[in-house]
Order: sequence, then C-alpha cells, then structure tokens
Amino acid sequence: MPPLQPLPAESRLPIAETFTFRDEDGVSLLDLARLDTLVTVVDAVNFLRDYLGAQDMRDAGQSVNENDERNIADLLVDQVEFANVILISKADLVSGEELCNLVAILHQLNPDTDILPMVMGQVPLERVLNTSRFDFAQAEHAPGWLKVFRGEHTPETEEYGIASFAYRARRPFHPERFHRFLYEGEWDNGALLRSKGFFWLASRHDHAGTWSQAGGIMHHAAAGRWLAAVPREHWPEDAAIRAEVLQDWAEPYGDRRQELVFIGQNVDEARLRAELDDYLLTDVELAAGPDAWRRYPDAFPAWPIADS
Repeated sequence: MPPLQPLPAESRLPIAETFTFRDEDGVSLLDLARLDTLVTVVDAVNFLRDYLGAQDMRDAGQSVNENDERNIADLLVDQVEFANVILISKADLVSGEELCNLVAILHQLNPDTDILPMVMGQVPLERVLNTSRFDFAQAEHAPGWLKVFRGEHTPETEEYGIASFAYRARRPFHPERFHRFLYEGEWDNGALLRSKGFFWLASRHDHAGTWSQAGGIMHHAAAGRWLAAVPREHWPEDAAIRAEVLQDWAEPYGDRRQELVFIGQNVDEARLRAELDDYLLTDVELAAGPDAWRRYPDAFPAWPIADS
C-alpha cells in the first residue's frame, strides 16, 4: 500500500467553504461576491506523475510555511474532486491516448465536472465565466468515491482499465494482519487512484477509523465512536440522522462495519476483495468476543479519542 501518515489535526477545506464562513461581525464573502464556478487547471504532462508520487509540499518547494504538512496528491485531489470545470493545460504535449486516459481518470474522480483540454491557454470563455455551475450543497456530494458509496456512479468503460467498487463487511479487521497489509506489503495491483471510507479494528471495538488515500499517500485516523458504543440518549437528535444510522444497523454490532471505496486503474477487484477478507477476523476469532479482541497486538498509532 502507499505510505501511511496520520491525518493533520485540521481538515483541508475546499476553497468554496471560505465563502460560507462569517467573522465575529457576521460578515461573509457571500455578502460581497457570488461564487460562480470553481475552475482548476491540470497539467497534462505532469499530473499523473505528481498525483501518484508521495511528495510533500515542503519537498516540492510549494509549502506555505515550515509547518505545512500537506502533500501534492492531497492538494490535487481536493482541487479535482470539487471543481466544476477542469482545464487540461499542455494538451498538445501528450499523445491522444495519454490525453484520453487522463480525461477518463479525472472523470472517475469527479463525474460531474466539465473537462476541457486546452492549448496555449485557449478555452471558450463561456465555459468558465458566468456559468452559475457552482452549488455548495451539490459540491458536497460531488466526489466520485461518494457516488460509489451511494451506488450512483457509472463505471468507466473498460478501455482504460478504470473501475470503482465499494468494499463492505460486518466483522472487524484483525489489527496485526491489517497493519501488516498496510505497512509492510508492496502494492502491485494496478494503480490505486483514490480510496476512502471507514474501517473497524477488533482491538478498538468502540471507535471507527477513517481512511483517505489519494495517489501515493494514505492517511488514517480516529473518526469517532460508533453509535453502537454511545448511549441512545446521547445520539444526534435529528430524526433523519437517526433513521440513516438505523438503516445501516445490524445486530449484534450495530453500525460497526467496514465501508471502503476504491477507484483504480487495472486493479484486480476480486484479488483485492479476497485480500481484505483475509484480514477480517476468522469465525473462531469472532466468536471469542470483544474482550478478547482488545488484547490483540495492535501496532497502529494511538488514536487520542481511544481513551475518551
């Protein structure tokens, strides 16, 4: 697998969200300007190299300051997943096959975007100005991985070997076997472009882990408590949220589950599913119960929430 890093303490927010913030005087950018279209530019020559690499912003000489822990792949995927329009620069410097492959990958990462190859910066202005394409509520549901979760995503053609699938399971991963897979194995199953979701470790029975991978970098961290570990009186009061939780409820472990989406190129889905199944608890291990699971060797970095 790609190298793992803990998630930064602060989430990376799309530029669009800055328009929704209000200062202490109640002033927002939306009071002064209208956000019309989110446009990002992708370099046809270098995008895939940079995206699949594991270079951080400091090594690339693009960090904001010495404490900037972001990496190139995270930055690129944030831009691509939330863009209304993606302009592909230097389209004339790659072959037609390379350009089509890049377009297919970008479309998989963001199925709703308008993708426009360009040469020398030439693009029809009506495609990028005053389009009224931006909608914040829609943008929150735009990423391709989220559409896969919801069964809304239309798979790419087989021509470029790009596919996506959701992995779900109702038993926990054995922490030692799963850690070995993530930290010690060499990824040799096609190009993993994007993966995201939640995972359940047997040794951390009451807490969900969050997983986010883009290109050559993967992060994991605590996502919070499973609601099955929270007294009902402390559940969210919103009826719609409670109903959504109960839709994913299954006894005896409630909402605890594996739910991961994978988007890749030339990835053997059956092989990856079988490997992930191997890291789940066996029937014998499952029968031992949570008290036994908590004693399993666990080399994952500590989650601050685990003691809460």
